[in-house]
Amino acid sequence: MSGFDPIRLEVLRNALEATAQEMGAVLKHTAFSPNIKERMDASCAIFTAGAELVAQAEHVPVHLGSMLRAVRPTLEVTGPLDAGDVVIVNDPYIGGAHLPDITLIAPVFIAGRRVAYVASRAHHSDVGGMEPGSMPGRSTEIFQEGLIIPPVRLYRAGVLQADILSMVLTNVRTPEERRGDLNAQLAALRIGERRMGELAERFGADGLEEGLHAILDYTERRMRARLAELPKGVWVTEDCLDSDGSSDDPVWIRLKITLTEDCISFDFTGTSAMVRGNVNAVAPMCWSSIFYSLKLLTDASLPPNAGVLRPVTVHIPKGCFLDAQRPAAVCAGNTETTQRLADTILKGFAQIAPDRIAAASNGTMNLIGIGGTDPRTGKAYTYIETSGGGQGGRPMGPGMSGVHANMSNTLNTPIESLEISYPLRCLRYELREGSGGAGLNPGGDGIIRAIQIIGHDARVSLQTDRRRFAPYGLHGGEEGAKGRNWSVSRDGTAEERPAKGSMTLQDGETLVLETPGGGGWGRLPAVNRAAE
Repeated sequence: MSGFDPIRLEVLRNALEATAQEMGAVLKHTAFSPNIKERMDASCAIFTAGAELVAQAEHVPVHLGSMLRAVRPTLEVTGPLDAGDVVIVNDPYIGGAHLPDITLIAPVFIAGRRVAYVASRAHHSDVGGMEPGSMPGRSTEIFQEGLIIPPVRLYRAGVLQADILSMVLTNVRTPEERRGDLNAQLAALRIGERRMGELAERFGADGLEEGLHAILDYTERRMRARLAELPKGVWVTEDCLDSDGSSDDPVWIRLKITLTEDCISFDFTGTSAMVRGNVNAVAPMCWSSIFYSLKLLTDASLPPNAGVLRPVTVHIPKGCFLDAQRPAAVCAGNTETTQRLADTILKGFAQIAPDRIAAASNGTMNLIGIGGTDPRTGKAYTYIETSGGGQGGRPMGPGMSGVHANMSNTLNTPIESLEISYPLRCLRYELREGSGGAGLNPGGDGIIRAIQIIGHDARVSLQTDRRRFAPYGLHGGEEGAKGRNWSVSRDGTAEERPAKGSMTLQDGETLVLETPGGGGWGRLPAVNRAAE
């Protein structure tokens, strides 16, 4: 196997995952923006010297899965990093996310040799673009979504490249907040570097590097063993997004899953072509949803690293909206398309292992972005929030209510923090009772969140879905309730708002989100249905 016995290897693996967890804690506790310090919309990971993901904390699945294929393309642009270098990147066509997700990458050197990389990715609440929050509801090209940062060295040999930082901060609405969050990401890298150095002292530089590769090989063996236990065959499934935000046409994901021996393949032939709106996704988003979903199908205790994907092949047709090409708009590919990818994949997995897979969860990150000039300070502000909904009913019990599910794993912004930080007031925050789909194991309920604009007019962007097509139930369970967006004027007049769009709300107006419920799992006995 390697020079590592199983116990020694497990000690190293857990030490690496604890390091990634500590990196995340440092990032959260030193960040400036509520989106990171309160909601922890950020993730940290460790990579081999060959840029394979070897350890990550339980942060945001969409970040971590996409980082699997982010570091190597970045290093292909920058070339090898020297001690003290830190690369900054947010280009989706290289970094594999959307523009608000800024990634910092640093090498780990032991005794003059590069043995690993550490990385932190965080969702910044503004990176410029046509709307505050950099998640415009109606963008049609990436240039409208914010500043594009190609892979460049923010630090070179330990020296800050002040011109690079100035270029970034000059192009955003909230520069001091961005500076603080970038420094928090840098602090996360520094603790990662330090802990890796301590592990090298314990295991030796050669032993540490050998151990990183042994962990990946171990994970691959376990994944292949789990796949070998599953039935072999071909399964076909599909699901769709409500629209791309530019037209009313649904955007389809079609998938063929093939299991052979100890391998699995995913073929997206028949999926919709690239669209004008912003639900286009770069290919790492597909890998991200596959990575997450495979652990649900096989073994949730599998180490979360690149070894999981070694038995996996993926075919995404050229021109498909899941492999977007420049300059397509992609901001909602991260938030909405990855959720529908997970729904589609899991619907297919429910045919393979019906006793392991839950019904559809709310299927959207329910993102809102609000920005303007804070009348208390005269300075620009940007507020970003994703809201939970109902989890799908599960084989072992009901779905949970009011939670982030599948590709999201963030917290909410506490009302006290929201109202202190922004000129906004939260009027309602409650469960949307009865929105979960009925079933033997019912789906969880969504939430209702109402936010009022105080003392100014604000721009509001919405990136939501499952407003037209409801979360599906499984095995006779019923659909969850669809979501709804609306606003209330100062005189009490209600107005429906689109799933995806941007608008101005005036002083005193209120935005209301009703998030979808989860689908039900299993058919209710006839006597229960009659009682309803």
